[in-house]
Amino acid sequence: MKLLTKILLPFGLAVLFAGGVGAQQKELVVGSSATYRPFAYENPAKEIVGYDIDIIKAVAQKAGLQIKIVNTPWTGIFAALNNGDVDLVISGVTINEKRKQSYDFTAPYFEARQLIGVHKDSQVKGLKDLAGKKIGVVTGSTGDDIASREFGKTSPDIKRFESTPVAISELANSGVDAVIGDNGVIAYRVQEHKQLKTVSDPNFPKEYFGIVVKQGNKALLDKLNAGLAAIKADGTYASIYKTWFQAEAPALPAQ
Repeated sequence: MKLLTKILLPFGLAVLFAGGVGAQQKELVVGSSATYRPFAYENPAKEIVGYDIDIIKAVAQKAGLQIKIVNTPWTGIFAALNNGDVDLVISGVTINEKRKQSYDFTAPYFEARQLIGVHKDSQVKGLKDLAGKKIGVVTGSTGDDIASREFGKTSPDIKRFESTPVAISELANSGVDAVIGDNGVIAYRVQEHKQLKTVSDPNFPKEYFGIVVKQGNKALLDKLNAGLAAIKADGTYASIYKTWFQAEAPALPAQ
């Protein structure tokens, strides 16, 4: 019995040690909707690339995190987080009070505003000019929230889509009169259609995107915030921003 104990004890310790190492190196699954060019999209090689992807890779490297990025449809991205299918989300998610009731956000990594896409011959100058017109939005997006507040959540004039490219395609084909969405994506998509243009409403508030984790997951949130602070401090953030938007990175609030 003593001999068996001597044999099994080191084996048990080895298993425990291996388990501890594995736990430390756990690969975190990152959910991102890869239909959101230039933030996240699939390149011809079917790799997920974009501004959000470069940001989360840089943050993870600084924070010492192992990550795996999974293409997760926007309409199910929060359910995936809730169910534990993904550990965190980076997908152009606007930080707002409603979402903060259910999720925790890192400090901002992008400054955004809503933008309206319309046909070039449209007389629309701002949000209020869309009254009585067919408006395309992405389901559950900030654009959806804005249109719902202004014209009523159940308004038959609001058409909801699963992604911005689908909404813009509908606009280009005159299925809707306008599309409201995040400035970076709307501007990028509109330039693909020569018959379209963008309209900026000065009343749209300044917004910020953040990385999302389950509410109460402070350990992961702290690591992500530390990594984000590090890439802002060493110039990595500014470099990534300039690569994707050909402009100097704006100063972002600490939280």
